[in-house]
This record gives sequence, C-alpha cells and structure tokens, in this order.
Amino acid sequence: MLGYENKEYIRHDICEPCWINASEGATDRKGYISHWQGTYEAPPPAPPEAIQKDNAEGLLRKLLKTDDSRWREASYILAVMLERKRVLKVKDQLKDKGERIFIYEISKTGDIFTIPDPNLKMEQLEQVQTEVAALLEYGLPEKGVPWPPKRTEPEGENSEITEKNNTPPSNEGKDEMETTVPQSVS
Repeated sequence: MLGYENKEYIRHDICEPCWINASEGATDRKGYISHWQGTYEAPPPAPPEAIQKDNAEGLLRKLLKTDDSRWREASYILAVMLERKRVLKVKDQLKDKGERIFIYEISKTGDIFTIPDPNLKMEQLEQVQTEVAALLEYGLPEKGVPWPPKRTEPEGENSEITEKNNTPPSNEGKDEMETTVPQSVS
C-alpha cells in the first residue's frame, strides 16, 4: 500500500491475510494513495563462475608438483587467473639469470609458490588459454592416453558432415527451399 504521511511517500508491504483485515476503509484513510497486489519471484541463481577457484587452485598445485616444463605457460596463466580472483597474492618478484620469477602466496593457507614468467607472446596466448581450459575440464593427462581428449559430437539426422567420407550430405531428393533454409533441430 502507498500512502503519504508527514510530507513523505511511505510504502507498506502487507501480507494477504493482513490486508484482508486492514483493507476495509483503507481507501478512505487520510494519506492513502494506492494499493496493489504482486507476486514475489526469487531472482535466478547466480551463474556458475567461469573458473572454479578450487579446481584452478588444485590444478595449479598438480602442475607445479609435476615439475614438468611442458606446463610452465599453463601454470603461469592459472596463477594470473587466481591472482585476479584474489586467491593468490604476489609476495615478491625476483630476477634470476634474466628471468622474472613471481613468488605467490595463497591468501587462505599461506602456502608459497614460485612461478617463472614464461614471457608469453600474444600469438601464443590463445593456444595456452585453450590448453588451460582443457586442463580444467579433463585434468592432467595420463600416460599413454592422447591429450587433450577429442570431443565427440552427438550424431544425428541433421549432422552436417557424414562420418564415412567427411563430405556434406547430399541434397538429392530435396527441393530448393530445403537446401537454402536451415532446418531447426528438435
């Protein structure tokens, strides 16, 4: 209900049973302006974070534990991502043989990591980001297993490429309209 008292607009939220009791004569009261009924709808839940902090932190720990130079760039990108999420803090930067080394601390635990700067070039960045995304999705590779695993696309009637010879499906037996207008997938 909206009213006007002491030179101020005042909103009163009243539950339905209370309104039934209070509504008699409400429109005749001094200061009454209006009333309405609405239904509260809870906001949708927040979307999940693009990068799960726990997963990224655990992955970074695993990459550093391997001590494999193959994961140097991925470790650096993960550290930067976790720094932006305020999971890691840069405690110090060192120069060793012309190489910049970051000393990171995990805010909650106090654990310390040293991560060298791989001096990534812009043209390398996309490939490393793709690698980090695959690591986050599939984890570290196991020996003898190709990595990253190939995505398997679901097969169906509306598949654009036939599996046998990787050629587009034939338009034989279809009229002109069907070949130029994409069909919706149900």
